[in-house]
Amino acid sequence: MNMELVRQYAEFAVKIGANPQPGQTLIIRAPIEGAFFARECAKAGYEAGAKEVVVHYQDEKLSRIKMEYTAVEVLEDVKPWLQRSFLDYIESEGGACMLSIVARDPEIYKGLDAEKIDRANQAAMKAQEEWRSYTMSDKIQWSIVAIPSESWASKVFPDVPAEQAQEELWDAIFDVCRVKNGNVVNEWKEHVAKMMAWRDKLNELDLDSIHMESSNGTDLTIGLADDHVWEGAQSKTPEGYPFIANIPTEEVFTAPHKDRVNGVVKGTKPYVYNGNLIENFSVTFRDGKVVEHSADRGAELLGQLLDTDEGARRIGEIALVPSTSPINQRGVLFYNTLFDENAACHIAFGQGYPGTVKGGTTMTAQQLSEHGVNKSIIHEDVMVGAADTRITGLTKSGETVLIFENGVWAF
Repeated sequence: MNMELVRQYAEFAVKIGANPQPGQTLIIRAPIEGAFFARECAKAGYEAGAKEVVVHYQDEKLSRIKMEYTAVEVLEDVKPWLQRSFLDYIESEGGACMLSIVARDPEIYKGLDAEKIDRANQAAMKAQEEWRSYTMSDKIQWSIVAIPSESWASKVFPDVPAEQAQEELWDAIFDVCRVKNGNVVNEWKEHVAKMMAWRDKLNELDLDSIHMESSNGTDLTIGLADDHVWEGAQSKTPEGYPFIANIPTEEVFTAPHKDRVNGVVKGTKPYVYNGNLIENFSVTFRDGKVVEHSADRGAELLGQLLDTDEGARRIGEIALVPSTSPINQRGVLFYNTLFDENAACHIAFGQGYPGTVKGGTTMTAQQLSEHGVNKSIIHEDVMVGAADTRITGLTKSGETVLIFENGVWAF
């Protein structure tokens, strides 16, 4: 790997992605295999003025052992210290921001009891609901960035030796994250400006709904939440601190109305759920709720996802991504939602983002629901955009406008 590009990538992820402010604590979550990268991020955090950098290491191989051998009742008994370990820093003087470094094996739990995994994950999400509200509502700066692990790289590039696979995955990540040309900050400034122009255009249209079609059978009408706001690329905390939540990011997104989604949508890329793949799914909505679903692979898993809670059969996000995105152009299936969702338009089953309605970050759960924002303990992005996707919008004044044609922006 090119260590100079690694250093630039880490510096960008911290200073532009998480953007710690002087006096804040930077919390880093990292896989143990990525300790070298976490150290580079820690240096960048201190250079940015963080008063302290706190690193939490995770071991997914140990997580598999625990999932396999621990009774599900024990896995569901999530102790409050885990959530408090984050909240204590957020609530302390100066506050905190978060950088998550991911390198997950997409099939780490392959072959294990899917119901057990699902129950354990649900318990973990419920136990950390307060902590998750800080990121879902953009109350703090947060960012997610990925680095290759041997197991992940071998899944993406299965026909080459493990060491070569990791080099190829590093190259792909540097490429789609705009790191390779040596001026990552300037390239991202240009990219963010372009995305904000698309976002602003959508907000100017004052849409009531959008209609998505493609030749694979997708024919979906998505009513938008009351007072919805399109977001994209850069977010801001209530204090006005900018950050980029996902690196890379190619999406402009908003909140659907939880009761106004109708039609059929087809999956266009595999989706990893609980360490297993769901492929070629089809979902039918009626008045916002999934009433039929199927998949060529992972159909039972899809059913488990949709049965997580009451809100899991509704969608909390619609995101528009052009087929010209670097991730799609690279032609690599990353088996990682952070990348694959940025290769195609996608929807998210479950929780909506409060920030995608005007004033939403200060609303109660009841107020958000009244605006049409969905509530759930999950937020699972699945890819539905195709090369020939056509999207039109219906404005509140009754005008039909073209948004996407042949998978790309029409303006």
